[in-house]
Amino acid sequence: MNYKKRIIDFYKSEALINPKILSTYLHDDIILEWNSSTGYIKMNRDDLLSLATELSRSYISSKVDISHILKDGNFISVRYTHSIKTIENPREYILLANFIVIWEFKDEKLYRGYQISQVV
Repeated sequence: MNYKKRIIDFYKSEALINPKILSTYLHDDIILEWNSSTGYIKMNRDDLLSLATELSRSYISSKVDISHILKDGNFISVRYTHSIKTIENPREYILLANFIVIWEFKDEKLYRGYQISQVV
């Protein structure tokens, strides 16, 4: 499988704000370890799907701009910015945060993630 293409497809889709799309990319045993500007959180599949559901209530569109993507075996590292359109302001994308994440694939799905983010 071409993991770089899979990651690009993942981030170009609406998966971050659409739990139906997101679920197609996630391994059943996924774990995301996330260090954000507000602290550390460890999320499983249900947590990630709940987050996407919550985001879909406030954001009508999501856009990811990838600046760097590196592959090493079944690991992909991605540096990107995440922008959103809100219900209150549907005409303009607003920069949400900057991210760096290392994804591990298993069974062609996102299996382990190690992410750092900073709100803009």
